[in-house]
Amino acid sequence: MSDLVEKISQTAYELFHRFGIRSVSMDDIARELSISKKTIYQYFKDKDEMVTHGVMRHIEREINEFTGVLEKSNNAVLELVNLSTCIKRNMKKINPSMLFDLQKFHPEAWTKWLEFKNDFIKKTVLEVIRRGKKEGYFRSDVNEEMMAIYRIETIELTFNQTIFPQHEWDFVEVQLALMDHFLRGMMTIKGIEYYEELHNSINNENI
Repeated sequence: MSDLVEKISQTAYELFHRFGIRSVSMDDIARELSISKKTIYQYFKDKDEMVTHGVMRHIEREINEFTGVLEKSNNAVLELVNLSTCIKRNMKKINPSMLFDLQKFHPEAWTKWLEFKNDFIKKTVLEVIRRGKKEGYFRSDVNEEMMAIYRIETIELTFNQTIFPQHEWDFVEVQLALMDHFLRGMMTIKGIEYYEELHNSINNENI
């Protein structure tokens, strides 16, 4: 794939992240790149194809980033804390309306997102919960399947502007609060003590 195609796709997706998909036109993308709209149409037949391509590339980057984080984490609690840090960093770039735009106006891209959510993310969460139970950080009676579904659905929930309107809620803070609730609800005393130590360590580093 040519460098120009990647540049167009990356620039478009960054604009979609910042402003939402519906708010960004092909003219906006061409203007941002300082190229003609005709040039864009040489590589993408329409905006929908561009959105789908951008989502697929984004998913590839997310998988690579998350896999790297998991490989560097030596226990389940640290895995989820590190994933939370990744989520915080990535969510700062996303306009909450983006997921709604995908669902309503870009069905192919939305299907790709659902596959990513229900396959990779769910599988990852399941593996982390199982690991945490073996390590003694999570309670043995935790229903792994139920908690994995709960976690991936709360990720999507924060994008819902009816429940968490953007003018009332900080998108990243909501995500982190729900992650914290998810973790604490599964933890043993050992897990909570270690989790608090991690929090204190991270807070001290940021002072």
